[in-house]
Amino acid sequence: MGIKSFQGARKQQQSNVEHEPIKVSDYMTKDLITFKPEQSVEEVIQTLITKKISGGPVVNDNNELVGIISEGDCLKQISESRYYNMPMAQDNVESRMVKQVETIDGNMDVFDAAKKFLNSKIRRFPILENGKLVGQISQKDILKAALQLKGQKWK
Repeated sequence: MGIKSFQGARKQQQSNVEHEPIKVSDYMTKDLITFKPEQSVEEVIQTLITKKISGGPVVNDNNELVGIISEGDCLKQISESRYYNMPMAQDNVESRMVKQVETIDGNMDVFDAAKKFLNSKIRRFPILENGKLVGQISQKDILKAALQLKGQKWK
């Protein structure tokens, strides 16, 4: 005697349903902690610790992105100042920041952004609009998006 199913007939799922892309701009952080090129590295270290962040964009007075500074950049400063026995206060953000910054478009799909994170060692991507910094997306933001969307069908 075979096994009987008591579940009844199942509905066929539609597989050709189109979903709107889930944009980076929907999940990016807009209220950013930014730094200025003339700030001291010590100020940056203090902000990174108190705000519990690992880095941030560096902007000029017109809110244009000029670089990124991270914990690693600050560690280099500490290491070199100890090695050469120089005071830390002499260096500013501009001398330590990464100036060649890769950005992404706020209209990019979050899954494409996730792939971009996987293909690079970058932890955060700034988002520019008309040359001005409008937000930043981090790996953590992508993870938050994935958790919010786990009940939906992904493409």
